[in-house]
Amino acid sequence: MTQDVVTRFAPSPTGFLHIGGARTALFNWLYARGRGGKFLLRIEDTDRARSTQEATDAILKGLAWLGLDHDGDVVSQAAGAERHAEVARAMLEAGHAYKCFSTQEEIEAFREEAKAAGRSTNFRSPWRDAAPETHPDAPHVIRLKAPLEGETVIEDAVQGDVTIRNDQLDDMVLLRSDGTPVYMLAVVVDDHDMGVTHVIRGDDHLNNAARQMQIYRAMGWPVPVHAHIPLIHGPDGKKLSKRHGAVGLEEYQVMGYPATGMRNYLARLGWSHGDDEFFTDAQALEWFDITGIGKSPARLDFKKLDNISGQHIAAAKDAALLQEIEAFLAAAGRNPLSADQSDGLLRAMYCLKDRAKTLPELLEKAHFVLADNPIEPDEKAQKALDPVSRGILSELTPQLQNASWTRDELEAAATRLAETHGIKFGKMAGPLRAALAGRTVTPSVFDMMLVLGREETIARLERAARGEG
Repeated sequence: MTQDVVTRFAPSPTGFLHIGGARTALFNWLYARGRGGKFLLRIEDTDRARSTQEATDAILKGLAWLGLDHDGDVVSQAAGAERHAEVARAMLEAGHAYKCFSTQEEIEAFREEAKAAGRSTNFRSPWRDAAPETHPDAPHVIRLKAPLEGETVIEDAVQGDVTIRNDQLDDMVLLRSDGTPVYMLAVVVDDHDMGVTHVIRGDDHLNNAARQMQIYRAMGWPVPVHAHIPLIHGPDGKKLSKRHGAVGLEEYQVMGYPATGMRNYLARLGWSHGDDEFFTDAQALEWFDITGIGKSPARLDFKKLDNISGQHIAAAKDAALLQEIEAFLAAAGRNPLSADQSDGLLRAMYCLKDRAKTLPELLEKAHFVLADNPIEPDEKAQKALDPVSRGILSELTPQLQNASWTRDELEAAATRLAETHGIKFGKMAGPLRAALAGRTVTPSVFDMMLVLGREETIARLERAARGEG
């Protein structure tokens, strides 16, 4: 019987949810959900000085926006401190750990001497094999008794076998002198107790894995499958930082990328399925596997993100897109849509979706149906409404009064009028856009007429013809 897949995402709540962390969460979610397994969430809040509730809330909000639901309650690592200490004491009892009474000054002196002699500065405690009866009644830490010889092999599903000589590993501290457990111990105990089968995380944790495996072996626990994924770099190939642009996930929502597009782009960032760039959630769940993750760092590419985002906007169902827009407006601190605006946006969605790369672009195209009446033309639109153009618009309105309100009929009426004036329809398009939307870049004038309806279209054209717009 095969074991159910259990993955976890375990961020530290010391700041915003980094885009790299969001991708790690997505990979874990896809791997578990695609196999009918569990995706767990653990907040690694053992650093009490730097952990904040605001950061935890931001992480939960980011995951919710990205659509990554987790199973069970959110686990607080700090809440398990007594369980972590219990495991350290069990290792001490079994001889896999020891009490170390060395002071900070003694440890520093050892390292200085080792450095001067060109030896490894990994601390070798004189208390490692000391008999209990020689122990003083003094503050002490509990250290792992790491193997001194041989090798530790991390069988990594992304990086391949990674071999580390055991003489490169130190006897790491498990419990501090005040009895509190360290992060390295807490991670292993939590992963074991939560039944995690696959640890998918950034490759900055690769060195930690060798040390953490010593704890698994000392406790006789099964070692989960490890998959250390390369970090995300900026377009210049350097580690992603604020100079490259947005690094926090919430910034991408505020910039107006839809969650579906963001999921697609992040999944494709460092993982591939043939040449597929655009794919649905269902396809990602079916296709995603650790074997498709590359060994080299992925590069953030805003052009690709824009392209994929635009494809998802075009493919989205209108009602789902309206929800995305409402969430975007809230995240960006912009005014919510009124009921009339929502209705108008839904009517217009068919002619807005195709070329918008982001939600703000879509909303800009939707200005004609969202703006308050009367429409105020911007500077470019104002120039398009010269006296000659206004005269032509005043001639068009009576012809639209009795036209059947279909695209073919509207096009025919406009084309006839253009021919009467010896011009091509293209010359009329600018003034029509200006009159209907107050902008020069809009959807097709006929789409706008169909969305606005006869009464509103004619009212706007008449206002523009009178020079009131």
